[in-house]
Amino acid sequence: MTEAAFPHKYIGVAVIWNQQNQILIDRRRREGEMGGLWEFPGGKIESGETYDACIRREIREELGIDVRVGDRLVEITHTYDTFRVTLVVHHCHHVAGRPQALECEEIRWVHVEQLHGFAFPEANLQIINALQKEQSA
Repeated sequence: MTEAAFPHKYIGVAVIWNQQNQILIDRRRREGEMGGLWEFPGGKIESGETYDACIRREIREELGIDVRVGDRLVEITHTYDTFRVTLVVHHCHHVAGRPQALECEEIRWVHVEQLHGFAFPEANLQIINALQKEQSA
């Protein structure tokens, strides 16, 4: 399959911060694509939806919480073996609700410097690098 023929997914991604300056990450279900890996929560944008609306909807569905979507951190396009993905990543702030693992195996609040201790999909490594660069600026 040529690279141009790959399905291309557009994903709104949240880097959710709490008041302790920690980020919420979740572990993907083992039976799915990239199963068992950790990720920053989010999901596919629907037709006519803004990235802000996509992120708010996905976080409500996946974690049962409300977030305030803030500034864009980074936009990443990455090609895997069978598809291409564009991640539009925003800083978000936890506003209401208690996070629950509704559509994932588990969730965890971690500090930026702890992120490299978790196995993430390849494209997510660029998010971690952007966060570390921002923290050291």
